[in-house]
Amino acid sequence: MSLLFKGHDLRPVLAEAIANQCHVILVKDHGVYCLAEQGERQACGRQKLIAYAVGCNPGVDTFDDWWALARNELGGDDFGEHFDPHSEVFTRILNGEDDLELAATATQLMLRTVSP
Repeated sequence: MSLLFKGHDLRPVLAEAIANQCHVILVKDHGVYCLAEQGERQACGRQKLIAYAVGCNPGVDTFDDWWALARNELGGDDFGEHFDPHSEVFTRILNGEDDLELAATATQLMLRTVSP
């Protein structure tokens, strides 16, 4: 199985990471999301641009649903994984219309573009 990040949600995060010359971070904690390592913040201190995986957004999806999906796909531990925003997969998303598919094994995270 896998998780899906919509390209239209991810593109602003990628652009922010490139503009700030920093990594994109994939996070699994209170949801599953991507954000720029150094991004603009809201007045409350929360990162402004966040791209949630479909079905793993606590602001939209019920707790039991997003928590079970995140646990099934990525395991029970919280984590943050850094990625180069200039990688081929992110460049394709930034310059096109593709979405991002995230799959995981016990030892690897795999990213690939998929057509919407």
